[in-house]
Amino acid sequence: MGKYKHILFDIDGTLIDTEEAILRSLQDTVREMRHKDIGRHELKFALGIPGSVALRKLGITDTERANDRWNEHLLKYKSRIRLFDGIPELLSSLKTNGCKLGIVTSKTRNEYAADFAAPFFALSDYFGTVICVEDAARPKPFPDPLLTYLNTAHIHAGDAVYIGDTVYDSQCAKNAGLDFGLAAWGNAEAQEIPANYLFKTPADVLLSLSEKNDRNLKKKGVS
Repeated sequence: MGKYKHILFDIDGTLIDTEEAILRSLQDTVREMRHKDIGRHELKFALGIPGSVALRKLGITDTERANDRWNEHLLKYKSRIRLFDGIPELLSSLKTNGCKLGIVTSKTRNEYAADFAAPFFALSDYFGTVICVEDAARPKPFPDPLLTYLNTAHIHAGDAVYIGDTVYDSQCAKNAGLDFGLAAWGNAEAQEIPANYLFKTPADVLLSLSEKNDRNLKKKGVS
């Protein structure tokens, strides 16, 4: 893709549609642990940050037990989790164009294996480097997860673009000095999040980044 050697992805809300499953299972967990009913809209802040952080914001102190219960409740809603349309084609096209693909996620390593690598094993093979929440000193929106990726892959910030769907992803990319692409295909409300690129569909990723490369070549006088 010319400008970018590595294309990095978030998982939830970017590669797979997990919003309903995550929020419903979080509702069940809060109801069980705090004996409170909280609307799904009020829980949307939990999308994109580590589960332990979200649970603490909800006043739950035993986050280890609550996170286990959250994952158990999530199993009830597994059938609602799906790949976004166009993701397999996008990943295949990026690989064909010589891009290295990576993942930077707020999931734990176990959650990554259970929620993505196992059910979508054919796609997980596309990704060379995977950074999970325990691999960095601090989670998103701090820059640490993306900086860990850069150090692991031995590349500079300008060599990569990060694609995600939440403000935490945007802030993480900004803090790490990376360009950010907003995956708006799963959430129309997300279009207000600051980004270098707005992708309304997965197909827009290949198109927009290719156009960016073409413009750069023209500036250099290459035709």
